[in-house]
Amino acid sequence: MSPRAASRVAALLAAVQLTACAVGPNYKRPSVPQPATFYGALPPEGARSLADLPWWTLFDDPVLNGLVDEALRNGFDARLAAARVEEARAVYGVARGAYYPTVGAQGALVRQRTDSAGPAETKWTAQVGFSWELDLWGRIRRLNESARAQYLSSEEARRGVLLTLLSDVATAYFELRELDEELEIARRTRAAFQDTYDLFDRRLQGGAASALETSRAEASLGQVSAQIPEIEREIVARENEINLLLGRPPQPIPRSGAPTPLPPDVPAGLPSALLERRPDVRQAEELLVAANAEVGVAKASFFPTLSLTGLFGNVSPELGQLFSKGKTFSIGGSLLGGLFTGGARRRQYEAAKARWEQARIRYEQAVTQSLAETSNALVARGALSEVEVQRERTVRAYREAVRLSTLRYRSGLSAYFEVLEAQQQLFPSELSLAQARRDRLVAVVDLYRALGGGWQAEEARRVPRPVFPAPVSSPAR
Repeated sequence: MSPRAASRVAALLAAVQLTACAVGPNYKRPSVPQPATFYGALPPEGARSLADLPWWTLFDDPVLNGLVDEALRNGFDARLAAARVEEARAVYGVARGAYYPTVGAQGALVRQRTDSAGPAETKWTAQVGFSWELDLWGRIRRLNESARAQYLSSEEARRGVLLTLLSDVATAYFELRELDEELEIARRTRAAFQDTYDLFDRRLQGGAASALETSRAEASLGQVSAQIPEIEREIVARENEINLLLGRPPQPIPRSGAPTPLPPDVPAGLPSALLERRPDVRQAEELLVAANAEVGVAKASFFPTLSLTGLFGNVSPELGQLFSKGKTFSIGGSLLGGLFTGGARRRQYEAAKARWEQARIRYEQAVTQSLAETSNALVARGALSEVEVQRERTVRAYREAVRLSTLRYRSGLSAYFEVLEAQQQLFPSELSLAQARRDRLVAVVDLYRALGGGWQAEEARRVPRPVFPAPVSSPAR
C-alpha cells in the first residue's frame, strides 16, 4: 500500500469513528415528584429565594465575612476538596487521551554472526509504530462521558464542602457570640449575688440576719460563680474550633461590637430550584450520569473492537544511512472480539445496570432529603422567632419581679428571700433568651445551607472553575 493510500484509509476510518453511534442509553434526568411549595412554608412568591443572596451580604457582620473568606481560602476541608477536583480533572484528561492514536518509537543495535567462520554483522534498527482504536460503538465516548461526569461530581462535592464550611464557621461564630453574652450575664449575676451575700453576712455578724439567709445567699453565689469558668472553657473550645476550620493554630477570635442582625425575611422559593442549586443533589445527578455512561461501556463490550495499527522504520548496517535509505512501512487493521466468555460480559452489563439503579435511588434520596431539610429549616425559623418573643417576655417579667421584690424588701413588707428567689429565676431565663437569639441566627444559616446557598454569586465573585469541553460526538443530556 502506498503512503497516499494509507493516508486516505486513515482519514476514512477517522471519519467513520466520528460518525459512529454510541450504544447504550442516553442520559435523561429521572422524574422525582416535587411539591408546589415546601412543607411548613407559605406559598412561594415566584422563584425568589433566600439562597439567591450572596453569603457575604446575608449577615451584616464584617468580622464574620472575614472569617468565612479565610476559611474558604485556607481551610483544610476547602484545600482537600480542591485537590480532589484536580485529581478528577487529571483522570478526565487521561480518558480523553483515548480519542487519539498511541505512538511509540523503538531503536536497537544488533551485532550478529550467521556463520561461525564469517565476520560479525551490525544492524541498526529504528521503528515508529502507532495503534488507534476506532470507536465504532461509542465505548471510548461513553468512558469519556463517565469520566467527565465524575469530574463534575467532584466539583459539586467541592461546592458542597464550601457550603458546609461556610455554615460551620457561621454557626460556631454565633455560638461564640452567645457564649460571650452568657459570660456577661453570669458575671453580672455573680456581682448581684455577691452584694446579697455581703449584705447578709454583715447583718449576720451584727445579729440582724439568720444563718439560713446567709447560707442560701452563699449557695446562690457559688452556683453562679461555678458557671463562669465553665463558660470561659467553652469559649476557648469554640475559638479553637473556628481556628481549625480556618486552618490556623489556636488564637483569639475577634468579635463584632454590635449584635449580628437577622437577614431580611426572604421566601424560600420554589422546590424545583433545589435540583439546580444544591451541590449534593447536583453531585448525585453527575454520579448518575457517570453510571448511565458505564452501562453504555458495558454494552459496547458485546461488540468487537477495531484497531488501526502501523509501523514505520528501517534496518541498516550503517547508522548514517538509517534515516536516508530503505524506508519500510506497514499499516493494517485488526478486529478483536470474544466468542465465548462464560457469560462474563452479560454479568458485567447487568452489574453496570445495577450500579445505575443504585445511583438513581441515591439521586432520588438526595432530592427528597433536600426537601425535608428545607422544610425543617423553614419551620425552625418560624418557631424560634416565637420562642424568642416568649423568652423576652419571661425575662421582662422576672426583671420586674426583682424590682418589685426589692422595693417590698426596702419598705419592710417582705423578707429578702423574695429578692433572692426572683434573682435566681432571672439568671437562667436570661441565658435562655441569649440561646434563643443564637438559635434564630443558626436557623437562618441552616435554611441557607438547605436551600443550596448563593453559589451563583459566589462563583461570580471568585475565579471561574475550569471545565473541559464535552466531546463533540457525546450524546446530549
